[in-house]
Amino acid sequence: MRLTNLNNYWIGIGLLIAAGLTILATPKLPTHPQTINLATMIPTHFGNWEEETELTPIMVDPAVEKLVNKIYNQTLNRTYHNTNGDRVMLAIAYGSNQSDAMEVHKPEICYPDRGFQVTNLIKTLLPLPDHQTIPVKRLVATQGNRIEPITYWTTVGNKVEVDNLKWKLAQIRYGLTGVIPDGLLFRVSTINTNSKKSFDIQEQFINDLLNAVDEETKVRLVGVS
Repeated sequence: MRLTNLNNYWIGIGLLIAAGLTILATPKLPTHPQTINLATMIPTHFGNWEEETELTPIMVDPAVEKLVNKIYNQTLNRTYHNTNGDRVMLAIAYGSNQSDAMEVHKPEICYPDRGFQVTNLIKTLLPLPDHQTIPVKRLVATQGNRIEPITYWTTVGNKVEVDNLKWKLAQIRYGLTGVIPDGLLFRVSTINTNSKKSFDIQEQFINDLLNAVDEETKVRLVGVS
């Protein structure tokens, strides 16, 4: 009888410890409590770039649109041009609660689902203003005559992570401190057969954009070093 009571005691202690750890690990606070508005955060004109308003919008597959709306709180899609005739397509998707479901919207996953062939996928460092760099992924998506070089990155909380394992570990670290990590996917692309030229144009576009926004917006977009 005493052995049974002792076993029950330790089982109870174990359950209390497990409950305490669960409470500790349950996210309670958002990374950024302030709400954001992508449409107003991202200027329509900056540096040598201006939003292209005369292009016919690309129709999105209803199934894809439904999935994106389920995963993200806000999305922004714009095309910009400069006086040199360069065009850059910008897409930003923001989620107030980062989850594994966001993996499906990464270009190397969602572009093949839309019939594109993805090649030349690499991870590299993108130079930013003030000598900062962030990790990004670059790839080329091809469908028929359409060749679309792409640069993108994802954030979790205040950190840019494009490596799947590091992204997941960052997500877990936030959870263990009681914080709900928000984040976004930032993607730029161009239609050009010359991928090197495209990536150079995209790098210039990104730097011009970051030079034009305030510090709070910059942190939202590229985190803190």
